[in-house]
Amino acid sequence: MKTIINIGIPSKGRLRNNILNIFKRKKLDLISERGKRDLIGSIKNKKNIKILYLHAREIIERLGDGSLDIGFSGYDLLKESDVNIQKKINVFKKYEFGKANLVVAIPDPWIDVQTVADLEEIAFEFRDKKKKRLRVATKYPNLTREFLFSKGVTQFQTVGSLGATEAYPFTGSANLITDISSTGQTIKSNNLRILKDGEILKSQACIFVSKKNFKKNGTKNLVKLLSK
Repeated sequence: MKTIINIGIPSKGRLRNNILNIFKRKKLDLISERGKRDLIGSIKNKKNIKILYLHAREIIERLGDGSLDIGFSGYDLLKESDVNIQKKINVFKKYEFGKANLVVAIPDPWIDVQTVADLEEIAFEFRDKKKKRLRVATKYPNLTREFLFSKGVTQFQTVGSLGATEAYPFTGSANLITDISSTGQTIKSNNLRILKDGEILKSQACIFVSKKNFKKNGTKNLVKLLSK
């Protein structure tokens, strides 16, 4: 029986389209019986390869537990994941697409706040005058906490964002945000401003491999082909 190689591809978004183009360029014909909505696919004439269309975050989780051998996702999602998961995954190649930065952004009216250090003052003000903690809406609680602590900002709490994070400061759900941004335009158009030293992480699309499964028959050659 042939060893099956499991590859994770994001199920939606720009990242997905760029990755599908890689397969096209390598003349690897992806087959999905029900088209775009299919969660499982294959490659024509390659019976030992299974394609799984998953959420980009889940791809990192599955590489960590070894149920995927190869996966495409964002560097930001790897760095946000649990340290024990990160230890089990290798970044095989960073691509030139999917580039974006994880940044700290505040409402425009906060004119006195220009840097992360200014945030600490605001945080203490919130604590002492309003008896509240500064609330930061984010889909990246681990990276956000790590970054703010490293800059000496301690009086805050994170609020998990489920959708358009930019709206949170204007619905009373949070005071500021951290979010992934490629041009900064969405942040600007939502009356938010990126702090001068508010870059948490540079991200881009990557091809990852499960360290545990890298020696699996055919995996190394396939990763090399896809990363050329």
